[in-house]
Amino acid sequence: MHALRKEDVPFLGSSYHFVGEDHCDVAVSIYLVEASAGHGAPLHTHEYDEILIMQQGLVRLVVDDEIREAAPGDIVVVKARTPHGFVIGDGLSKQIDIHASPRFEQQNLQPTATSLRAMLPAKPPSPAR
Repeated sequence: MHALRKEDVPFLGSSYHFVGEDHCDVAVSIYLVEASAGHGAPLHTHEYDEILIMQQGLVRLVVDDEIREAAPGDIVVVKARTPHGFVIGDGLSKQIDIHASPRFEQQNLQPTATSLRAMLPAKPPSPAR
């Protein structure tokens, strides 16, 4: 058994980063997001599927050319190579982002009319630590 607490993994930007290949080489990686209003992820893609599970707060998501508000209890599936991103609404947001990959790989994209209308961040935040 391999057990740890979220505080045992790096906190970078606005989330704890569980990298599967660093922990028994499991096939998933997870962002445990704890972010305040205005933070988020710019428009980007992954070569693998991602599942976002909302726990607290509200986020505005862009998936392809669709804008959607997500609230606690929502589960959003983003298929591989689908452009997506998000921005946190008012207050603190907590979400679990499961990446179907043993490591995080992200290709940032140029903003689109949809991502600009949704007010997604234009570029990724600098790591806090």
